[in-house]
Amino acid sequence: MAWSPVPAELAGAVELDESYFGPRRVRGKRGRGAVGKTIVFGLFKRGGQVYTEIVPDCSRKMLQAIIRGKIDVAAMVNTDGWRGCDGLVDVGFDRHFRVRHGQDEFVGGASHINGIESFWSFAKARLQQFKGVPRHTFLLHLKESEFRFNHRYENLYKLLLKLLRQQPL
Repeated sequence: MAWSPVPAELAGAVELDESYFGPRRVRGKRGRGAVGKTIVFGLFKRGGQVYTEIVPDCSRKMLQAIIRGKIDVAAMVNTDGWRGCDGLVDVGFDRHFRVRHGQDEFVGGASHINGIESFWSFAKARLQQFKGVPRHTFLLHLKESEFRFNHRYENLYKLLLKLLRQQPL
């Protein structure tokens, strides 16, 4: 399987979520409004790969631009209750399902976002070992975590050798 930085248009069951990376706690600020955190939006195709993108905000306009560019309209889209994902049905995503974490709902039949939440846990645990990364190298660390997660069942040494043979530095 060749590695590509951006997966082809995602179809099937896709999970979407945003996460905040940064200091564990900023005094006086909590939740989505926490100052100084980097916002990352992620797409996860069940049984497939994850794709992440750093975004300046989680507005509907910003998220829908990413969603419309990466996901097939026939896909089953699963999100949490974040209002940035409102209106997906209006732009052609007829199969949009939500789980409402605020109401202690985490799975509703086949509707859940456990796959992308698994990636967030993986990426944060991976980055935590560095005890903070500079803002200007965060994207590289994030993309490395994405690559490792997408190839977690493969021998990374052999995979990297193969990629270097195909595209020497």
